[in-house]
Parts: sequence; C-alpha cells; structure tokens
Amino acid sequence: MLADVSALLACPQCGDGLDLVDRTLLCPRGHSFDVARQGYVTLLTGAATKFTGDSPEMIADRCEFLDAGHFDALMAAVADAVVQSTPDDVDPRILEVGAGTGHYLARVLDAAPSAQGIGLDVSKPAARRLARSHPRAAAVVADVWRQLPVRDGVLTHVLSIFAPRNAAEIDRVLADDGTLVVLTPTDRHLHELVDLLGMVRVDDRKVERLGETMAGRFDRVHRAPVEITMSLSHRDVDHLVGMGPSARHLPPDRRAEAIGALPEPFPVTASVVVSTYRRASTSR
Repeated sequence: MLADVSALLACPQCGDGLDLVDRTLLCPRGHSFDVARQGYVTLLTGAATKFTGDSPEMIADRCEFLDAGHFDALMAAVADAVVQSTPDDVDPRILEVGAGTGHYLARVLDAAPSAQGIGLDVSKPAARRLARSHPRAAAVVADVWRQLPVRDGVLTHVLSIFAPRNAAEIDRVLADDGTLVVLTPTDRHLHELVDLLGMVRVDDRKVERLGETMAGRFDRVHRAPVEITMSLSHRDVDHLVGMGPSARHLPPDRRAEAIGALPEPFPVTASVVVSTYRRASTSR
C-alpha cells in the first residue's frame, strides 16, 4: 500500500516528496526510510518524541474489543461523515492521525471503495496492526505534534478519532476543499465505569477546547451525536479499560477485583459526537 500513497508523503527531514524503491522510501536529497518487514515505515526523525505510544497489550485489548463490534455504531458514523462529504467525482485521499489499530480507517475505506488511506501513529505496535488492517491502508510511524510527513494540500480528508489534533498541520495537508472529521467523547462516555474503576475522566472543557483549536482554520458544518448502551461481559470490560489511557493508571490486581465485582452482563454507555469541519476560507 505504501507504493500507492508514496506520492502523498513527504520526507520528514527536508519536506521533499518520497518515492518507494524496493522496500525503501527515498527523497531527491538522498534521505531514506526503510519499510519494516511488517509493512509499516517510520518517518520520525530527530529527538525522541516525548509522547508514549500505546503498548502491545493496549493494542491487543483494543483489537479484541473493537473486533467484537461494540463500537460499530461509532465507526459507521465516521464512515457516513466521510462518504457524505465526498463529491461523486472525487477519489478520497484520507489520513487518520492517532490511528491506533486502524479499525476506523478500515471502515471508512470499506465505505469508500476508491479511497486511499494512511494511518499515522507514534506507536510501533499500533503501526504493525495498522499495516494489516486493510488492503488500501498504509501505516506510518510519526508524531502528530511535529510536522506531519505529508505533502501540502494533498488530502481530501483527515480523521481524528479519540486522538489529539494538530490544527495547523491538518490545515496544511488538506486540500482547499478538504474535510476534517473529529470524534470526541461526551461527559457521558463510559460514565458507568469511570467512578467504579477510577478511569480517566473526559475533560469537561473538551468540546470548548476543540472549538478553540479549530477557530480561524476550520468551520464546523455538521454535528452528529451518537449514543448507545453496550451490554458487556467482564472480559469485554477488561478489554475496554485496557485499551485506553486508564490502563496506565489502574494496577492489574485492582482492575481485576473491581471488574469481578460488577454484575454480568454490565450496561455501559458509549457517547460521542462526530463533527465534520471544512477548511475556513481565511486559513490560507
């Protein structure tokens, strides 16, 4: 898949375009980046990133939970947002930042048969899973808070699903009529588990801060709330806790004891908003 999207990528050292030769991405100035045997490429250079990517255990838990279909309604809403914002004569070129396991990107690519996709994540375990998430998904290791290894104005869509957003860089890589699709949790998301298990809370100002970061660069054109009640087994809850940031804060023994005390099955709310943004006419 990297061969198909190499024209969209940029050298992280000089910003020039990249070509795939054998199993190496090369730029005209001689910078080279080898494709790992698992199919992903690392376009992260310079000082080590200060962010900790998801661990192999977190990626495994996320795969188990998402493969079981619990968040299918959320994925469908993201795919609908992309399809509805794509003109009939356009082949989408999509980047997902913080793409994790690639489940959302894969759902979008299934809904848009002519689309090309790039999944970007700082975690190598995530990139390994991303590389096999879909035949039209390329996997790239990079830091969303640095310059994205993507050429200026070449993308039709950027996706940010439960992920950080570098608004300036997203603005740079999107075409003039490009679309940003953002999925953010509400304060009701997983609320049944937050207090019981001491999980990380959704920031009460999250929606407000999202608007602040988008201001001047993007205008919101659509908002779709999605709320469902999931019926989860103890195993499902364990995967749900283990796949997110709470996994770093809950000792395994406390997590197992707390989950074991829950009724089974246990009802848990998934509550998010899928927002669609267009680039503001004044952003360039």
